[in-house]
Amino acid sequence: MDIILIFERLDRLERLLTANKEVLTFEETCDYTGISRSYLYKLTASGNIPHSKPNGKMIFFEKCKLNDWLLQNSRKSHAEITDDTLKYTFKNRR
Repeated sequence: MDIILIFERLDRLERLLTANKEVLTFEETCDYTGISRSYLYKLTASGNIPHSKPNGKMIFFEKCKLNDWLLQNSRKSHAEITDDTLKYTFKNRR
C-alpha cells in the first residue's frame, strides 16, 4: 500500500513540474494534450501542430502555442448564439 501511495505522489509531482514549464518535450506534450505518440508524430510530420526541432532531431513544443492550437475552431454554446442573436436584432431595429 505504501508503494502505491509513493507512486501516486510522484505522478502528482511530475504533473506539477510539467505545469510550470514553458517548453515541453515530445513525451510531455503527449501527457499534456492526451494525444497518442503515433498521432502526435503524424501531426508534426504534416506540419499541423506548432513545434520546433532546434538540432534537427528532438522535437519541442511551446505550451502557449499548444494551448492556442488546442483551442482553435471553437464552437459557440446555445446561450452565446442566443445572446448574439438578440444583440443583432436590437442593433438592427428600425
